[in-house]
Amino acid sequence: MNMSDVLNTRIFKDKKFSDILEEIYDNSVKKEKRIKALIRELSPLITSPEEAVVVVPLIKEYMEVSVKNDEALIKMATIVQRVLNSNKDSIDDVTGLFSKTELEELQKMSEEVAKDK
Repeated sequence: MNMSDVLNTRIFKDKKFSDILEEIYDNSVKKEKRIKALIRELSPLITSPEEAVVVVPLIKEYMEVSVKNDEALIKMATIVQRVLNSNKDSIDDVTGLFSKTELEELQKMSEEVAKDK
């Protein structure tokens, strides 16, 4: 399967792999703009150390959640890419697609996502 085939492969419904990659990029750009806007809006409101102690952790938490979401999307895209490049008809046995460490990371991430719900 060449790169063009991989990028144009429909993953689900009307989504192609290239569409998913574009969404990851667009989400990252939008997130960066939102974070900058949030910081611009909140900065003038911080007039004392006490206010900073309240506001700065909120910004930090927002940024951390956003980074985790991006990491999850990138890992999902990696999974899809590996499956497409594996030329397998079935993904019943994913152990051949991932290292032991990667499988452990995916398991940990799925448990974190389940806890957050």
